[in-house]
Amino acid sequence: MTDTAPAAPAPAPALPEPPAPGRPVRLTVLLRLDAGWHPVCEGAGLLPGRGVAALLPGGEQAALFLDRRGRLYAIDNRDPFTGAAVLSRGLTGSADGVPYVASPLLKQRFALTTGRCLDEDGVSVRVYETRTLAE
Repeated sequence: MTDTAPAAPAPAPALPEPPAPGRPVRLTVLLRLDAGWHPVCEGAGLLPGRGVAALLPGGEQAALFLDRRGRLYAIDNRDPFTGAAVLSRGLTGSADGVPYVASPLLKQRFALTTGRCLDEDGVSVRVYETRTLAE
């Protein structure tokens, strides 16, 4: 299966530092969808190096990742090789400075910045633009 990857959005800036004691701030993670920005989860639910799946309108899923520097990425959760919604459960890493997630099923790596498969030319997953909202 081949897809043409759209122009890659820049990763969201790092999540802000936790608030000072006594001043709780709730961060909401938003993804840009066709209909505009859509809230998908709280920033506190993201752990560096671990993915989280988010259900989107229409039944699609996104896989969200926070890297160890606090940068946020979001890609389609569906593995194009198997059709399974599992990329959020993949292992994260970096190859030549490109952050990626490796599918937990067949181990193909997908760049978190562009969605391009690093192991199979012409295959990619959708990348979502992200931002956070402090409340």
